[in-house]
Amino acid sequence: MSPPMQGDTFAFVTGGGTGGHVYPALAVADALVARGHPRPSIRFVGARRGIEATAVPAAGYIVELLPGRGLQRSIRPRAIVANVGAVVGLLLAFVGALRLIGRHRPGVVLGVGGYASFPCLVAARLRRVPAVVHEQNAAPGLANRWAVRLGARAAVSLPGTPLPGAEVTGNPVRSAVLAVRRAPESAPPLVALVGGSLGAGRLNDAALGLYDLWRGRGDVAIRHVAGPRGYDGCMERLRRQRLAADVLRYDLVRYEDDMPGLYARAAVLVGRAGAVTCAEVAVTGTPAVLVPLPNAPGDHQTRNAEALVDAGAAILVPDAELDGARLAWELDALLAPPTDGGPARLDEMSRAARTVGRPDAADRVADLVEEAAHGA
Repeated sequence: MSPPMQGDTFAFVTGGGTGGHVYPALAVADALVARGHPRPSIRFVGARRGIEATAVPAAGYIVELLPGRGLQRSIRPRAIVANVGAVVGLLLAFVGALRLIGRHRPGVVLGVGGYASFPCLVAARLRRVPAVVHEQNAAPGLANRWAVRLGARAAVSLPGTPLPGAEVTGNPVRSAVLAVRRAPESAPPLVALVGGSLGAGRLNDAALGLYDLWRGRGDVAIRHVAGPRGYDGCMERLRRQRLAADVLRYDLVRYEDDMPGLYARAAVLVGRAGAVTCAEVAVTGTPAVLVPLPNAPGDHQTRNAEALVDAGAAILVPDAELDGARLAWELDALLAPPTDGGPARLDEMSRAARTVGRPDAADRVADLVEEAAHGA
């Protein structure tokens, strides 16, 4: 059976669920548009529950939303019941994906991981549409592993990622992040504590513990991005902790609207080791203290962080060891002036980060997408 004729749609970009999947996908879509592919010819296919439902239209792209949710890794009765519903949703999503590919006849499908990508990648195989997958993390997700077994070409962010025949492209980042020119604040130096788009309870607790220890310091400043789930509780705790004599500049915010600006201003960033964070601190040259999320599938955040640690660009602190005292100890060592007349440690980390950053990642993935579409 010959492949179907291509319609007006050049590519389906499928996957999502989290910003770690969606934002690299948007960066590749922008790269394809910059090469002359009309914006309406690139359509996204995601899940109704994922961040793509709002982030993709906000970026100016069409998104088709399918039912479904991820499977829970548990044998508890509640998880088993939820997984039965997830399987039903997956089957419905697969039927919807088959119809979408038959209707729009894309020239290629790009999968970016997450449960939302699997139905569309399987449908692409059955419709004989070539596929490419991009894996952001050092430990590949289930959808991408199966897609490669079904014949998809693979792009990966980090060397050593176990996907057969994969090409190392790096992790695509937003153009606004690529444009960052660092000018860290020095009077006083700024520490950014960011727990991701939703926040992180362990980081929030450590940040408020750090406030207790540093409340009398005017030689450092903190910007604490608590996330929408933790902001109200953090604000109440901070209100109770503050004393009239405190001098520490401590800005607590729900969400960071200008991450590129924060990368430019911060002396050091404390955060999780998600794929997007690791890629962005690398391309911007931002020194980092990384606290991998425990129990992440395949422990992929630890492996993400180790790539930066091995290059000398980051410090890794296990989640179980993080508190205000440990954070203060790590940051004091990083912020200390050099004693031998050599370069400051943060300057060395910044240069090291750029050696592992891949600012051309979106274009390299776009190359693979075009090659697959053209049968190269």
